[in-house]
Amino acid sequence: MDYGLDGKTALITGGASGIGKATAKLLLEEGAQVILVDIKGDDVARAASELGDRAHALQADLREPNQVKGLAVSTEERFALPDIVVCAAGVTGAKGHPLEMSDADWQDAWQNDFMSVIRTLRVFVPTMEKRGWGRVVILCSENASQPYANEAVYNVAKAGLLNFAKGISGIAAERGVLVNCVSPAFIETPMTDEMMDQKAAAKGVDRKEAVKEFLEQDRPYLALKRRGRPEEVAATIGFLCSEHASFVVGANYRVDGGSIATIAT
Repeated sequence: MDYGLDGKTALITGGASGIGKATAKLLLEEGAQVILVDIKGDDVARAASELGDRAHALQADLREPNQVKGLAVSTEERFALPDIVVCAAGVTGAKGHPLEMSDADWQDAWQNDFMSVIRTLRVFVPTMEKRGWGRVVILCSENASQPYANEAVYNVAKAGLLNFAKGISGIAAERGVLVNCVSPAFIETPMTDEMMDQKAAAKGVDRKEAVKEFLEQDRPYLALKRRGRPEEVAATIGFLCSEHASFVVGANYRVDGGSIATIAT
């Protein structure tokens, strides 16, 4: 399928690994050049090198407003301001009883998962609007629609993103920029590897057994009974970045293996 992305430039936050890197690979195959952004400088440089000549790397801490402004300057000076922005950076944050989360726990998740997106779009979307064409895909989560009690700080940040995306999508669409969300669930990424390794260490089992137990006890509605693959999420992101998604505005696409128990509304 031709996604109509030849000559387009895509900027992907959280691009060093997981869903961000898988999305970069797909967009490169569709003819775009990609700019990978990550807080981990060595990792993002390595990812860009592995992906080839049309992949570029920039390091930035999206929690820092001045670094985001610097990111925009570097992007314009060294490459090109993007036609597509995919916001895939984030953390799961602290876990435990919601009322036992400290102010710092809440702020950490909010800065990493919510404000990082706002700051990124603030510096890149206006140029897309002036051009009259753009795509924004925000990585949300199953947690926005089906919150888990021990992941409250993450739930709230992701629910905020879903609300923000819907709110801005109508304004941006009037200027040719289509904003949508993709909500994965339990994808095989470094983030969930770390979660499963912690569970495995606590129970004295290996990661495979920890994943099996997590699926049985914590994600009983995940019908496929496995972790998703980054490329399965990237496929949906790629569609939303393409010309084929020209009538999709303010939507939230679930890529969750059935993990969310309710119907999509």
